[in-house]
Amino acid sequence: VEGRIGAPGPANRRVILAKPMSFMNLSGGPVNALRDFYKVPLTNVLAIHDELDIDYGVLRLKLGGGDNGHNGLKSMTKAMGPDYHRVRFGIGRPPGRMQVADFVLKDFSSTERKELDYFVDRAADAVEALVTEGLERAQSTYNS
Repeated sequence: VEGRIGAPGPANRRVILAKPMSFMNLSGGPVNALRDFYKVPLTNVLAIHDELDIDYGVLRLKLGGGDNGHNGLKSMTKAMGPDYHRVRFGIGRPPGRMQVADFVLKDFSSTERKELDYFVDRAADAVEALVTEGLERAQSTYNS
């Protein structure tokens, strides 16, 4: 989906929102192909992903870094290198001895679902701020 983010004027940016139809673990190839097709610099690529090491609903924005065991990020980094933006959406750690794969594939709890719409809206606002205001300003608002 192509669109624009930001108020009319210099902050208004053309954006392309894409969700690869491949398995998440193989998303690097399709993302890189789309980036090449539109001739997008790597630093203008933004991955929005779940993050185990952050509490549920907490956001963190950053540029570059490792994959922290996230197979989708691992695939993207292998295809393009690590220097793309990330909006990390905290999902917390699995309870007890639950396997990570089972945890990330399960549905949100009823308590989490009650707050999910708010957190998704906040993540969308963080993406808009990152695109229109830059990383540092967006981090100062959303990395709290």
